[in-house]
Amino acid sequence: MMPIYLDHSATTPVDPRVIEAMLPYFAEKFGNASSLHRWGQAALAALDQSRRTLAEILNARANEIVFTGCGSESDNLALRGVAFALRARGAPAHIITTPIEHHAILNTATQLEKEFGVEVTRVPVNRSGVVNPDEIARAITPRTILISVMYANNEVGTIEPLREIGKIARAQKIIFHTDAVQAGGYLPLDVDELGVDLMSLGAHKFHGPKGVGALYVRAGTPLVSTQTGGSQERARRAGTENIPYIVGMATALKIAQSEREETNARLRALREKLIEGILERVAQSQLTGDPKNRLPGHASFVIPGAVGDEMVLGLDLAGIAASTGSACTAGSAEPSHVLAAMGYAPDIARGALRLTLGRGNTDADVERAVNAAADVVGKLRRK
Repeated sequence: MMPIYLDHSATTPVDPRVIEAMLPYFAEKFGNASSLHRWGQAALAALDQSRRTLAEILNARANEIVFTGCGSESDNLALRGVAFALRARGAPAHIITTPIEHHAILNTATQLEKEFGVEVTRVPVNRSGVVNPDEIARAITPRTILISVMYANNEVGTIEPLREIGKIARAQKIIFHTDAVQAGGYLPLDVDELGVDLMSLGAHKFHGPKGVGALYVRAGTPLVSTQTGGSQERARRAGTENIPYIVGMATALKIAQSEREETNARLRALREKLIEGILERVAQSQLTGDPKNRLPGHASFVIPGAVGDEMVLGLDLAGIAASTGSACTAGSAEPSHVLAAMGYAPDIARGALRLTLGRGNTDADVERAVNAAADVVGKLRRK
């Protein structure tokens, strides 16, 4: 039987249309965008067009788009860039975030806290993984310079109330960043509607290539480059631009956003069938995350009496790709920090299972995955 890929929150296959758009920039149009000759001019034209494509989707200006090496780098640049810029001006330094962020945010915030004296407040979330905007507001102090809240959670799929938080940040004149890496292909990205000043994206989450990301930086937002060298990206991120991948990212995001409504409707139907099947066939299984306000293809569970990694390995033997949560912490002996923050006990959190759907999945895939999960969990419980 053909294997079934249900780990689209970890990464997605590159769309053939994206590969086609990228190919000329590996060989025919291989120039350095900083070179003055025709090869360089062709690369620069592709870079500029890609920047305009992203800007149009985000309702931003082209000069507000910074291309990076990945979503994690974008997160790092957002937090460090703002903290260092305002610290250099002698401004007070207090960052507000949540305990369910990706480690690119959490670990960066912890480093800023421990090594640079930045105060960090981590506002708790509820059992569904939702942060209360009122609690964000109550955490603000005269020292607060930045609020960073993810758009959608990578482990449980919960979508956060960004618009409400954005209004609070705007009223208090505080810079607002969102890690939109998981949301990029599935949710609206209008930065004015969301009220964000910085937004991180990673191409490989929406059928683009790995190794390229972007950071939207609203004009006037103080930001110090954390990667120095040449003057690329208006001196905000040094290094020769990866033109094939940047073209791929722009193409992938344009496709994802233009097909978003149709794709999301199909994924929601598959997701509901998958959730219903797991809850019915796997005794004691519990859905994690917000039951409705979640990413369209995202299903996540805790399954008592089974260990996440063992379920993933069992499903792999059955030809099903799944995960326990974040791909960045796969194999860790520690239970999910996201589930812990949501109030799950460690022994329950160790039974986490994430099944995330994508464009190529079908009803037959869902049926087979449900059957395989029931079989794998049954065997693990009988051990």
